[in-house]
Amino acid sequence: MNKSILFVLLAVLSFSCSSYDEELKKALDLSGENKAVLEKVINHYDGEQQEAAKFLIRYMPERDLKILDFEFLTENIDYAYIAREEFPWAKDLDKDIFFNEVLPYASLNERRDRWRPDFYTRFKKFVVDTKNMEEAIWAVNKHILKEVNVEYNTKRDKPDQSPYESMDINMASCSGLSILLVDAFRAVGIPARVAGTPNWYNNSGNHNWVEVYVNEGWHFTEYYPSGTLDEAWFLERAGKANDDDAYQWIYASSYKPTGLSFPLVWDENIKYVYATNETERYKKNYDEQNLGVVDGIPVRVVMLLGDQCSVSGNNRVRAEVQLTLDGDTIDSGFTSGSEDDMNRYLTFSLAKDKKYELKYIDSKGKSVTEPISPKAEEEEQIILSF
Repeated sequence: MNKSILFVLLAVLSFSCSSYDEELKKALDLSGENKAVLEKVINHYDGEQQEAAKFLIRYMPERDLKILDFEFLTENIDYAYIAREEFPWAKDLDKDIFFNEVLPYASLNERRDRWRPDFYTRFKKFVVDTKNMEEAIWAVNKHILKEVNVEYNTKRDKPDQSPYESMDINMASCSGLSILLVDAFRAVGIPARVAGTPNWYNNSGNHNWVEVYVNEGWHFTEYYPSGTLDEAWFLERAGKANDDDAYQWIYASSYKPTGLSFPLVWDENIKYVYATNETERYKKNYDEQNLGVVDGIPVRVVMLLGDQCSVSGNNRVRAEVQLTLDGDTIDSGFTSGSEDDMNRYLTFSLAKDKKYELKYIDSKGKSVTEPISPKAEEEEQIILSF
């Protein structure tokens, strides 16, 4: 090799390593009285596990640098590597993916719980006989509700609950449910992260869900899974995200800095949760699935108890609704119940001015027919009485 080229390469490598070490040094300096503990964690390991310890500390939020102890961090690293050695999909992971999407002890700003050994024990039994990562994903997704006994509920204490805060009260927001599912996946070596938007394109609010890295790419699922990756009630909304409004982008969380923060609607002053912008991927996914009627009007269908008029609380009812046109059933689905996410609706995409009917069975067993004919250019909502 030409000596001048070799010199340039060495100089670049030296600068890169120096810059990397400076980030670690800066993190240690921010840790204050906890610095000795963090250095002890680093010196506890060698090889790749020492790299892992340095990675966690290098990009750790200042709040964690000052308080996380030796037992918390070594337990997290040890069990992450137990999963890496035990499960073939984890063993084969690229180191960068493993460090950023399996190793971290938290997803957002939630309380820092020592969930990893417990979740490893809880979810290992569901994946131990699976043949590959995709089977393992569905094994965890299928069993998590029964295993942790947490349901969606608007009466939860706060949106950003930690795993045990949610398990203590058996309820959580979409964010709390997503944190639970991410931790369950990570406990058995499946790369996972929280994804979401601070506000849908139609200004109907925020939502968070989960992404998993499988088959060399990121795919989405939810705490209440549809049964297929990249299939969920919210895809149409995600696919219509406004590229020009960052508050309507689709974000995915990242432990290491990206130059972009994950917008936390419950505390927008928090900037230490990093993110990538995944809007274009969701728009492309939506276009490829070719959902709905071209230029159709989205019509949301809500079923409420009796003469209730509020969609909040326990008023919503899960019931099957059939959509008919000229006497023929052309679509059907279930309305959202009280335990479904507040942003989740049964939605039909209808042609303007055509005369449709909604058919369902009410609480008395009576068949009900509700005529509808979309007029507006934007989303409509139909409220049915159960």
